[in-house]
Amino acid sequence: MLSERIVFSMELKGSEIIAECLLEQGVDTVFGYPGGAVLEIYDALYKYSDKIKHIMTAHEQGASHAADGYARATGKTGVVIATSGPGATNLVTGIATAYMDSIPMVAITGNVGRALLGKSSFQEVDIAEIVKPVTKKSFQVATMEELAPTIRKAFQIAGSGRKGPVLIDVPKDITAMKTEYTKQQPLPYEPIAEPKAEDIDEVVKLLENCQRPVIYAGGGVISGNASKELTEFAEILDAPVCCSLMGMGDISGDHPLFAGNLGMHGAVETGMAIKDADLIVAAGARFSDRVAGDTEKFGANAKIIHLDIDLKEINKNVKVDSWLLGDIKELLSELKAKLTQQNHEQWKKELSKYTTVTEVKDGKYITPQEILHAVEELRGDNDIVVTDVGQHQMWAAQECRFRAPRTFLTSGGLGTMGYGMGAAIGAYMGCPDKKVFLATGDGSFHMNMNEMVTLKSYDIPVIIMVFNNTVLGMVRQWQKLFYGRRFSQTDPHRATDFVAAAKAFGIEGFSVSEEKDIMPTLKKAVELNAPVLIDFHISPDANVLPMIPPGKDVDDIILELD
Repeated sequence: MLSERIVFSMELKGSEIIAECLLEQGVDTVFGYPGGAVLEIYDALYKYSDKIKHIMTAHEQGASHAADGYARATGKTGVVIATSGPGATNLVTGIATAYMDSIPMVAITGNVGRALLGKSSFQEVDIAEIVKPVTKKSFQVATMEELAPTIRKAFQIAGSGRKGPVLIDVPKDITAMKTEYTKQQPLPYEPIAEPKAEDIDEVVKLLENCQRPVIYAGGGVISGNASKELTEFAEILDAPVCCSLMGMGDISGDHPLFAGNLGMHGAVETGMAIKDADLIVAAGARFSDRVAGDTEKFGANAKIIHLDIDLKEINKNVKVDSWLLGDIKELLSELKAKLTQQNHEQWKKELSKYTTVTEVKDGKYITPQEILHAVEELRGDNDIVVTDVGQHQMWAAQECRFRAPRTFLTSGGLGTMGYGMGAAIGAYMGCPDKKVFLATGDGSFHMNMNEMVTLKSYDIPVIIMVFNNTVLGMVRQWQKLFYGRRFSQTDPHRATDFVAAAKAFGIEGFSVSEEKDIMPTLKKAVELNAPVLIDFHISPDANVLPMIPPGKDVDDIILELD
């Protein structure tokens, strides 16, 4: 006797269908801000509050960064909800940040009712069109029948192939209508192309016939959950691993094959490794201008192999000699299986002669390096460092040792000042068993300090470390180098008392100006297990070095700067 599968259906409002579809996808946390066009959705979230936790931020941009941070820390798809008009447009920077770094996110926006669309109605904006350049796909739901299939498709697209954000715009009247809903399993991710066996064999020949190999590992390794496979591949190839900013954590920072960060503010040794290599394996990396400044000189003495999931990235910035398209985890596994154990001790010995010195003391200020070294003493292997964008971002990449993937969250592609607070909130909500340290600058923090209200409201124990040099440090550094020290608008003469501001939000705050106080203050912050701000006073003339000027290579590296 054949058994038939029993399918249960029920009549639900559109807003309730949204909630049910989120549950189908395994979503238990969303970030957002209520408003008129999403009132029905928020009414449904009230009813589903035992199943879906909603974190209300101070600003929609903070919510979008929180969804992004949640996704980066967990590997799941982040979800953000916003109302129509300015609520929706406030998401754009966060969506673009996720797009540039290939982070899976679903943004759900409300809009005016369908009868009001196209009539310049109050808080009407065509957000689906606005975000097209910075999403994998954007939808505006036209009928009630489209709602559930569109949500399911959005999650499939966000998590398939090269991951990224998807937006769903839902007119208000659809959220209030009723129709039949039937629960479904999530759609399978779209299949990924697999390379031909002969192409893999060709790459293996290159790997076995090189003398000076280097692995250039990017964010695609983390996105593809392939850190273990990358490490094993590096070990059998016996090749140093240079990580992009997005690739920090691809391989443990304590591993003997980890060479350091590669790029504009990378280590001397990584720059020289690329220059002197006879073979470069780029794994889940895109040869951005912050890594390959001079695209003609990058790897000029080497054969270049590119392993990636996105065909559009092949030969886009740097011409390669061979490439494999597919899932990075599978590609690395296949190459490892076919490769015999290599030995490149002489090559590694040659590279060991290069060293990078980054700390400069002036006797008056504490240094960023001293702060970060103390953080490293306190931080567990799986604890998370989030950064904003600026000098502090690069200091964190240089000084912290990321021993696991998804422990360094930063805006690498778009370079979004204001990213940090939202991302730190999302990281903690996704990984409440981990400590979260936020490195930010006074410039970046001024853009997002409103999210301290969110930390306090939900008692989120993020440790905020303000690298306070009273100037816009990175822009000022460029003015030193390239604009004759004309410090136009980079010394804003702000008088913000960050400790007082933190206390106004209900958060404990400390000020540190001496080296002896760094570790005791950080220890106290950890012990409090509550949101804490530490205002670290560093020199306005502290620089991020080394630095390769834009469009140049390691031959032009700057190691000293007054």
